[in-house]
Amino acid sequence: MNIQKIGLGLFLVGFIAFIVTLSLGDYQLTPEVLKTTVTNADKRVALMPQVDPMFRKRFGDQFNFVANLKGGFELANAEIKQKYAFSQAEIDAIAAKNGKKYSKSPIDELYPKGNELNDFKNKALKDYTGWLESQSFADAKALKEKLATTIQNINNDVIQKKGFSSYEIKNLLFSITKASSDGWVAAHPALWFLLTIALAAVGGLLYILPSLASFPGIKNNGVFTHPGTSRGWIGILVGSFLISFYIFLYWFPEYITSWVLMVDPLSKTLSGNPASQWFLYGLLYCVAMLVMGVRMAVKYRHNRYQLVRTASVVFFQLAFAFLIPEILVRFNQPYMDFKNIWPLDYDFFFAYNIDGMVKAGTLGIFMLGWGIALFAIAVPIMTYFFGKRWYCSWVCGCGGLAETLGDPYRQLSDKSLKAWKIERYLIHGVLVFAVIMTGLTLYTYFTGASQVLFLDTYMVQKVYGFLIGSAFAGVVGTGFYPLMGNRVWCRFGCPLAAYMGIVQRFKSRFRITTNGGQCISCGNCSTYCEMGIDVRAYAQKGQNIVRASCVGCGICATVCPRGVLKLENAPEGGRIHDQPILIGNDSIDLKK
Repeated sequence: MNIQKIGLGLFLVGFIAFIVTLSLGDYQLTPEVLKTTVTNADKRVALMPQVDPMFRKRFGDQFNFVANLKGGFELANAEIKQKYAFSQAEIDAIAAKNGKKYSKSPIDELYPKGNELNDFKNKALKDYTGWLESQSFADAKALKEKLATTIQNINNDVIQKKGFSSYEIKNLLFSITKASSDGWVAAHPALWFLLTIALAAVGGLLYILPSLASFPGIKNNGVFTHPGTSRGWIGILVGSFLISFYIFLYWFPEYITSWVLMVDPLSKTLSGNPASQWFLYGLLYCVAMLVMGVRMAVKYRHNRYQLVRTASVVFFQLAFAFLIPEILVRFNQPYMDFKNIWPLDYDFFFAYNIDGMVKAGTLGIFMLGWGIALFAIAVPIMTYFFGKRWYCSWVCGCGGLAETLGDPYRQLSDKSLKAWKIERYLIHGVLVFAVIMTGLTLYTYFTGASQVLFLDTYMVQKVYGFLIGSAFAGVVGTGFYPLMGNRVWCRFGCPLAAYMGIVQRFKSRFRITTNGGQCISCGNCSTYCEMGIDVRAYAQKGQNIVRASCVGCGICATVCPRGVLKLENAPEGGRIHDQPILIGNDSIDLKK
């Protein structure tokens, strides 16, 4: 008991120190920082005078620093647009050269090539007005109006082509803020790593390990009354922290640079590169799975299936999702998580990813073939023989975090019929969305045309990345553990789970068999089903559990006091039919 109190104390000290580090940084922008972070010389020249006042000021917090830096980008973009955009006088001059019939020939006269500005305007006009070539209009005014509309499109794209796009500003805000940090954390990153992440992990382990002294078995005491596991105030605080963390990670990483600085030494050791916010995330992911994986092993130490399964997901996360990709980068190879499968790995077919693998040569081509083989061959074959549990409960990082960090919240999954209906429409809708996006992506990659009917490939990719890849999978998928259970993403949003679920439901050897005659209706199985399946209803009827959503975690069988449930891979015959209830040596056929 004393050890647990010490462990809880160390965890809280480490966690509080982790939060406090965000306020410990000082920030000083220098020309050298801009030179190393803004690699485009023209853009750097445009930005330099706008942030010149920052060179002579030291900032005590990142909020003020980032606000000033954002202002600098806005001023730089305004100056760039003023320089490269076409004015009304220029539109009038171009129109005057054409009269009632448009021709591109006056462009070379108005904007002779030889300097960077004229070259840009010359090319932009020819690219954007080519479709107007030789078209005749009722009068010069009509041509001028059409020309003005077309040139306005050029002006709208000036920032995208010559200035700082919103995506580029987002990345530069993070890299410049991190490089400008000059506080305690930046000076002693390894020390602060030990005082925060490492200390919290040790505290968590000290809190967990004394449970080994207790008698093995599932303890249900207080699960629906404790404020940490019943949507109480502790659960709300945990959920709020997770949601906030994902929001900053995805959209405002410039405000968590102190955390990223703490893991810089480890990142440089593994990949040779400074840490990014994604390295921080991967490391925290692994630490959480390790600590809570130990908790799973302690809690379910009487069940060999759970011990092996937990060890498996932790291994695949550590090795395949974290260490191997970082080591690949050290050897100048493409970053790849070999266990991540399309459509869960939704950007696998994006142009930058395909081009990166192709340029990497033999290993890159192997990576491309491996990824295609996984979803086209491995998924249907493995799911046929073992159900989706082979991936969702033994390999997947999302499932691994849900089974370890999310285990205390599995009883919060909604078991209602309404939730089941929403689940089916939502998860298959995401799968359709992913397939359409990938089809558009491949069409654009091979043809170069980004517009297909009314759909723009890049806009579809952007919307999917925001709504599904970030908001759903991250903010809701993990942040809502303490509110909706640990498999929110896996149940309602994962497109790979939907794909495997279709195979499992209609063409698989996997099922959970039930012995209804032994069921005492205690409800443990339904309570702890993280996928919202009313397992007890099946057990009472003696029916096999064959559901597309079942991830085969086996917790329902683990918590059953009577051995009613059994996970099986067997011939398909009779898999979906009702099974008789056994009573002594007799049986009752439910069909009669």
